[in-house]
Amino acid sequence: MQAGPDNKNDFSKGSIVWNIMKLAVPMTLAQIVNVLYNIVDRIYIGRIPDYATLSLTGLGLCLPVVSIVMAFANLFGMGGAPLCSIERGRGNTEEAEKIMGNSFVMMLVFGVLLTVTGLVVKKPMLYLFGASDQTFPYADSYLSIYLLGSLFVMIGLGMNSFINSQGFGKTGMLTVLLGAGVNIILDPFFIFVLRMGVRGAAVATVISQGLSALWIFCFLTGKRTILKLRLSCMRLEKQRVKQIVALGFSGFTMGFTNSLVQIACNATLQQFGGDLFVGIMTVVNSVREIVTMPVQGITHSSQPVMGYNYGAGEYRRVKQAITFSSVSAVIYTAVVWILINLFPEFFIRIFNQDTELVAAGVHAMRIYYFGFFFQSLQFAGQAVFVALGKAKHAIFFSIFRKVIIVVPLTLLLPHLWGLGSFGVFAAEPVSNLVGGTACFVTMLLTIMPELNQRGSAGP
Repeated sequence: MQAGPDNKNDFSKGSIVWNIMKLAVPMTLAQIVNVLYNIVDRIYIGRIPDYATLSLTGLGLCLPVVSIVMAFANLFGMGGAPLCSIERGRGNTEEAEKIMGNSFVMMLVFGVLLTVTGLVVKKPMLYLFGASDQTFPYADSYLSIYLLGSLFVMIGLGMNSFINSQGFGKTGMLTVLLGAGVNIILDPFFIFVLRMGVRGAAVATVISQGLSALWIFCFLTGKRTILKLRLSCMRLEKQRVKQIVALGFSGFTMGFTNSLVQIACNATLQQFGGDLFVGIMTVVNSVREIVTMPVQGITHSSQPVMGYNYGAGEYRRVKQAITFSSVSAVIYTAVVWILINLFPEFFIRIFNQDTELVAAGVHAMRIYYFGFFFQSLQFAGQAVFVALGKAKHAIFFSIFRKVIIVVPLTLLLPHLWGLGSFGVFAAEPVSNLVGGTACFVTMLLTIMPELNQRGSAGP
């Protein structure tokens, strides 16, 4: 027997803007802090005496693996959390808890599989990703330790989605604040005091992620949560897992294709520019991770609000959420584009002070971020598809922008018009324009008519 929607964190009441921002502010802060797990590593490593650039480049070669681990966390976290929001909006708490329990089990299983597989194939994998004999030792030192914490990353990132989807944005923020705070403190101790270098950065990351995972487990099994993580809900059910994977495959493909793009970029840059340009791409990616967090915070925090109202039949409020999140995302990314274009050297020097890297990096930054606001259209359109359970659309546009546009251009442009290494950086703005526009326009042409039709039909 299903009860009505619970009135705790009821997104069908009150201002849509307030409901989104109530989640967006802490979620954005949480995501920014979450990025610090790896960003702080790169900032400290970029200041190691004598071999800063080689160490930073080696760490950059590990980013595709980090993206793959995060992709699997998104597969079950971003797949299960929106389904929980929809079921909670329908008042079906029991099914929502079973979805969360099944997602948790899948994270545990794949966390172990990723650790074992990564450790077995790490050497040929790193050379495939663009490592040289000079950078491999640094990449290997970091990755060998980081992989041991894959299970913590899966739980820390994936299960935090279930905290945010219930409306506990502040608790979700505290989750990553805990881990990142510990990481910031431990990084300089392990890297400089104990002189462990990149190995120290990896150790600090694993410890901090482990604490975040423990915090999440305690909250979701405690008294404050709406949906509780119960052993009775962890029995896998084929149809339920299939629904989770189908919806989460969008987030998975975004992470996995990010990894694919990073591999293509690093391998091509190694061919045309060597270790220096692989290091520049590491810096560019690091800046991107920071500046995209707020727009991801807005679009991701709109998903529980959209999903809840969609499940509750409040279609007018769904449209309001789409409008607010989309406009906010475009405005923010337009401002970011202006700032990076005006002050590229400032952003580069956050991670590395090498004169040669900074000089070449300025031009690369301006190319890479040209028309950056088009990427917000991808984020906004993707968020709507995921929130409303439109898995096929979300998956298609994840693949379309990265696999069909970015990777071929990354391999092709360096050979044209003498672009060389800078052709790799030019692939991103082209993909933002084509892929972002296609995703957003398709969302408007498919989702909006459906909402209008359902809204006019009444309850």
